Amino acid sequence: MISASNSLKNETLVMKFGGTSVGTAEAMHQVVSIVETEKQRWKNVVVVTSALSGVTDTLLKMASQVTTGQTTAPEESAAELARRHSEIADILIHDKAVRQIVKTEINDIISQVINLCKAIAVLGEATPRVMDTIASSGERMCVRLLAAAIQSAGIPAQAVEATRLIRTDDHYTDAHPDFAKTQQMTRAVLTPILEKGTVPVITGFIAATENGNITTLGRGGSDYSAALIGASLPADDVWIYTDVNGVMTADPRLVPDAATVPICSYREIAELAYYGAKVLHPKTIRPVIEAGIGLRVCNTFNPEHPGTRLVSELKAQDGVIKAITTIRGLQLITLEGRGMLGVPGVAARTFETVAKLGTSVPLITQASSEQSICFAVPTESTNSVITMLTSAFAREIESRDIDRVWATEEVGIVTVVGEGMRSTPGVSGRVFTALGNNKVNVIAIAQGSSEVSISLVVNAVHIQQALRVLHQLIQPAESGL
Repeated sequence: MISASNSLKNETLVMKFGGTSVGTAEAMHQVVSIVETEKQRWKNVVVVTSALSGVTDTLLKMASQVTTGQTTAPEESAAELARRHSEIADILIHDKAVRQIVKTEINDIISQVINLCKAIAVLGEATPRVMDTIASSGERMCVRLLAAAIQSAGIPAQAVEATRLIRTDDHYTDAHPDFAKTQQMTRAVLTPILEKGTVPVITGFIAATENGNITTLGRGGSDYSAALIGASLPADDVWIYTDVNGVMTADPRLVPDAATVPICSYREIAELAYYGAKVLHPKTIRPVIEAGIGLRVCNTFNPEHPGTRLVSELKAQDGVIKAITTIRGLQLITLEGRGMLGVPGVAARTFETVAKLGTSVPLITQASSEQSICFAVPTESTNSVITMLTSAFAREIESRDIDRVWATEEVGIVTVVGEGMRSTPGVSGRVFTALGNNKVNVIAIAQGSSEVSISLVVNAVHIQQALRVLHQLIQPAESGL
């Protein structure tokens, strides 16, 4: 088990557990054991949990099924959800009366989802507000189950819905927190619970508006919830538990010899999270930095492993490249024309048009000649983006100031990350030489002024090869830290 640093006060620890950490009775039992161990080391322990693995996807599928006329499908999914939660309750909750209460509460939540699905079937569509209410149900069920399981292990625990803790705006499905109100509410609700020695078990991912309507912080937002709650208390440390040994040098599914990165700077992990590393939600870092508290990524199924420690500053050394990550399922869209040269506002109009579609743009490049703008978008958005841009620039296309708007075949972004890249000359040369020697063509390049990362666009068929080639450039951990 990970031991607390000597520099910590051992006062308050926030632990967040992902869906795979609570997805089965065996996994949840492991979580209970971790909580039991850390409760002996820390005065206050706070648990934040995701829904059981796959539950949120099932809930969203239930809502989508009724809009396509599959009116009986939600009941079938609901029965499976009830079965999964009931099975875990039977194994981990020893008190029959408590077990029955938990099952009843979970079944009530499932019934609410069914009723919402019926309403969607009548209306023929689901609003973002309704979808947030449905999506939140997985976490709401899980906290009741996990709190009772911890209680059964002899540790006082209480389920808490984060709607009582985190206040947001009404931008449903991706709400923005009000930090000041969140801090006030979190302290008001959790302080009395912690003072009694009880472990609050809190829903990740969800929050509420000023009017009490349920919102969500975006998919994967449970990490963000833990950071917000940790910063609000404030905690001494926030530990994010997942199913891998911390931050990896690459995706182990694509690079078999990927290893754990023992220590990362917040700047490095921000780049990794943004460019596809699934181990940490990108928004997690800001609250932690501003509160000055520690952050660690751990493995629920290997709790003895130290995982990855995240720090605000890290001295750059010659390890240079620390980790590599990728975003797949993209296409490059190019807006090009000789008439674009010196014409102001083309880039602004381009991305204003893309923003209206709500499309994410993970990478942008522009030639110094100003004759083309190139950017990446998810493949499923490509056709709509091209259609909108063609319409927005119809006059320029007609006058031949813009020659065409077009898209590549599917591509991926491969990003190499490391603080040491700032102080080491020739890193880009090593990267491109390695790729060239292995016949991996680079379509586009982007590097920020921070020099912590270099992003390369390659054809989809070359992604795994690029990752494996670049992974060989990573120095052993002891020389890179």
